[in-house]
Amino acid sequence: MAARFRRDRPAAALESSRTPAPFWVMVQKEFGDHIRSWRFVILLAIVTLACIGSIYTAVTALKAGVSQADNPTDTRFLFLSMFTVSDGNLPNFLTFLSFLAPLIGIAIGFDSVNSERNKGTLSRVLSQPVHRDDFLNAKFAAGLLLIAVVIFSLGLLVMGMGLFTIGYPPTPEEFGRVIITLLITTVYVGLWLNLSLLFSVRFKQAATSALAGIALWIFFLVFFSMIVNLIGNATSPSDTADAAVILRHADWMQLLSRLSPAQLFQEAASTLLLPDVRTLNPFVTQEQAYLAISAPLPFGQSLLLVWPHIVALIAETAVCFAASYVLFMRQEVRSRS
Repeated sequence: MAARFRRDRPAAALESSRTPAPFWVMVQKEFGDHIRSWRFVILLAIVTLACIGSIYTAVTALKAGVSQADNPTDTRFLFLSMFTVSDGNLPNFLTFLSFLAPLIGIAIGFDSVNSERNKGTLSRVLSQPVHRDDFLNAKFAAGLLLIAVVIFSLGLLVMGMGLFTIGYPPTPEEFGRVIITLLITTVYVGLWLNLSLLFSVRFKQAATSALAGIALWIFFLVFFSMIVNLIGNATSPSDTADAAVILRHADWMQLLSRLSPAQLFQEAASTLLLPDVRTLNPFVTQEQAYLAISAPLPFGQSLLLVWPHIVALIAETAVCFAASYVLFMRQEVRSRS
């Protein structure tokens, strides 16, 4: 009997080592639920159709010469024009992405926690030998993984259709710029995922958390710039003010506008996809303009220029996740029975 127990013990230990951790089990389950949900399929179809429309308008603009593709200095960035050029009938791919991509994050996370609480499955899951923080971490990891798959699939779709239509392959620098832009987009949508998770933890009803996320999305995309303009007009110095005062006021207005994640993403993505953008400062002296070299920025310099924007987006995402984490860990979970 003892010898048989010793022979079976290594097999049992090997079997337990092959068992996946509860965290990864929950991640796989959440990822599969999102993929099979009609809500995600419908939203993905809308975003894909919008991106295909932006590709069509970009190809039309390139064929019409809107992007000045005949200029020899711009031919090496012709492939990037697929993401930034439009013929005026529809917005370009970058505009569509900045406008519709946050809806993916909101749709994934607005009922992640409160639906489990209302169904009574939250108490059942936490009654198992599972760490409480693994539940929320699995929700975020599965949502972020799904967002990365969707964003990179759309970006590669644009690259593939652009290669098929214009027959101009991307250079290594263009490919690197597109990949970093897609990474920034994933972080940007992950911020909205964390905001929707925070609302899902805070509010008991899924409809309330969804309305809160959509209201915040509309506020930053539409009303925040209006509020910044009103503040700028109300606090603008007089025409006879010193130049230093005018520059200081412009810096404060620019800092205030960059509190919006949409503004941070728009500046970072446009700087990477438009190599001709050499500075994000709206005020450039005549001496600086005269000494500037009339040439596109290298990839490393463009990345260095938008590095503060990337850090700010990551910091905002971390703050939102920390807020939802602390709130969830302090909440009491009761059984419905």
